[in-house]
Amino acid sequence: MTDAILIRDAAEADLAAIRDIYNHAVEHTTAIWNETQVDLENRQEWMRARRARGFPVIIAEISGKVAGYASYGDWRPFDGYRHTVEHSVYVEKDCRGAGIGEALMRELIARAAAAGMHVMIAGIEADNTASIRLHEKLGFRIAGRFSEVGTKFGRWLDLTCMELRLPDEADRSAN
Repeated sequence: MTDAILIRDAAEADLAAIRDIYNHAVEHTTAIWNETQVDLENRQEWMRARRARGFPVIIAEISGKVAGYASYGDWRPFDGYRHTVEHSVYVEKDCRGAGIGEALMRELIARAAAAGMHVMIAGIEADNTASIRLHEKLGFRIAGRFSEVGTKFGRWLDLTCMELRLPDEADRSAN
């Protein structure tokens, strides 16, 4: 892939592509532990809810087409966790391996740090070594592994939990 990757905020017009990327992951991968595909109205509500909480929804665009998307949201719904977020990042099936996931993650990490978040959490299916390696490259560390906590495609799935402590204001001002 030789065209430049543009990372930008998602717009309403991007939601059909976001839906298609999500649904492909639901149907064909263990990246999403959901077995139900979503419609455009679901993605509209999802984006509205994220933005209402001040959370970003970003896309990677190549040659005018959505090649991936990412967002973060609450990790747990209790006040004490308000500085910790969990993210998701998905790349269009024909664009994987071209650095899009990394570009989206770098932008998401920067936005979370700028928003004053302290920790970003990743929950990754334990056999998804490509995603685990990408997260390690970006500074995440494995915090633990839960065995057989999910199921999809007729088999039990393990969850690798990773964490990244985000730079605080002192760290950001030193750089």
